[in-house]
Amino acid sequence: MHNKAVADFLVVENTQLNSTNFLIKLKGEKDLPKLYPGQFVNVDIKGLNDVFLRRPFSIFEVNYTENTLSLIVKILGKGSKKLTEIKKDETCNIVFPLGNRFTIPNKGEKILLIGGGSGVAPMLFLAKVCGLDANSVNLLLGARTKEDHIDATNYSKYGKLNFASEDGSLGEKGFVTQHSVFLNLKLYDRIYACGPDAMMKAIAKEAKAANVFCEVSLENLMACGFGVCLCCIEPTTDGNKTVCKNGPVFNINDLKW
Repeated sequence: MHNKAVADFLVVENTQLNSTNFLIKLKGEKDLPKLYPGQFVNVDIKGLNDVFLRRPFSIFEVNYTENTLSLIVKILGKGSKKLTEIKKDETCNIVFPLGNRFTIPNKGEKILLIGGGSGVAPMLFLAKVCGLDANSVNLLLGARTKEDHIDATNYSKYGKLNFASEDGSLGEKGFVTQHSVFLNLKLYDRIYACGPDAMMKAIAKEAKAANVFCEVSLENLMACGFGVCLCCIEPTTDGNKTVCKNGPVFNINDLKW
């Protein structure tokens, strides 16, 4: 595993994707190490006296030729809001790469990737780099409304895109677990999910019942990123684990869900 680094990255792009999501692209001075779906960076939020802790964001896209990595930042509170106001050519200090990664599927397998809210970022990254034919990949993306969904059109070359929205304004109405794609999990060799806790727990329950391999990326509050501050503890079958160091990706059979 590559050593963690703390570095200043140059902001080369900050694009508003919808009312609450921004795409921030950061360029490093040194060559990027290999980065994997599931890994995250911890971002220093500058300019706020009452926000001391770094904020974790999943890695969304990597371009090794340009030496850039991209994050999708969803406004959830003061820290993330401040980060979305960062300007092009400013610097952003990050600790990276943090956490473990999703298991890459084997050739010929069929997979279902489920992303909810800001959990779509690592799912789209995994679809892009998993090495499977697009016909073997089903992407199921959920959000509250059409406006909360990001435009994922250019990912249709990596897998079939399916949408769910709670108000029915995009794709099927309801939660991802009510979507027609979710009805027959036995079709898949592997299921991957990232999103709100309740969503992942519901997916895990169904995946267990269908006896299908399933990994989830937890979104516990991670302050330090090194397993020191212990604010992201998750009970597992092997005792309490810190999500930032032992996760954020866990096999559902190892979680006490």
